[in-house]
Amino acid sequence: MPPGTSIPSYRDGNLAAMAGSGDVPPLIEDRLRAVCLGLPSAYEEPAWTGIRWRVRGRTFAHACTVEADNPTSHARVFATDGPVCVVTFRAPAEEVAGLISSGFPFYWPGWGANVVGLVLDGQTDWSEVAELLTDSYCVQAPKKLARLVDRPPAHPAQAS
Repeated sequence: MPPGTSIPSYRDGNLAAMAGSGDVPPLIEDRLRAVCLGLPSAYEEPAWTGIRWRVRGRTFAHACTVEADNPTSHARVFATDGPVCVVTFRAPAEEVAGLISSGFPFYWPGWGANVVGLVLDGQTDWSEVAELLTDSYCVQAPKKLARLVDRPPAHPAQAS
């Protein structure tokens, strides 16, 4: 993404980049795609809403836009007066509580012991997103593929 380009903030009412319900804004989708498809044997496919990235049939990231009046578990977790883009991912067991308890932009979407949600907006730390999605991939991928991922040696998810 060119310097100075920002991700639209849906809380501020900027809906210009959104195509429709459940769609992920193109700038956000491109950022997520660059991370996810850079991982071994990862692939992308449409989800029931939004888009997801998988490895060997296991989802490691799912992004969608949630409307304020949507009865999904995402919309029940945080109060919003407009659409918000979120990504859910799997976190290593020892990191789940810390992420969720840190509060916004993290939340527990209401399912899965190791599933964490993250609101994506103009304040998103994309380096952190890349690290979280890489961790998620390693949680979901077969060990043989996870070992192919280049990560810092001191990373807790690599210890075993």
